[in-house]
Amino acid sequence: MADCEKLPTCPFFHDQLPDMPEIADRLKAAYCRGDNSECARYMVASTIGPSHVPANLFPRHVSRAQKIIARVRASQTEQAR
Repeated sequence: MADCEKLPTCPFFHDQLPDMPEIADRLKAAYCRGDNSECARYMVASTIGPSHVPANLFPRHVSRAQKIIARVRASQTEQAR
């Protein structure tokens, strides 16, 4: 499987971890190279849009991502009424 298409511009790695290359490489190996479906940032960006991805959302924060998605979808449903 190929790298995540968002990896070259992912603000998490470029803005949050620029001085921690070893940690960034481990996280990339776990969440960005191959199957990225378990990356919380990817979940939010691909489901409800990149503007809803908090800067401090770590790739492993899946339960937080699910809450963000649910909250935004509920808000969108409410606005549509």
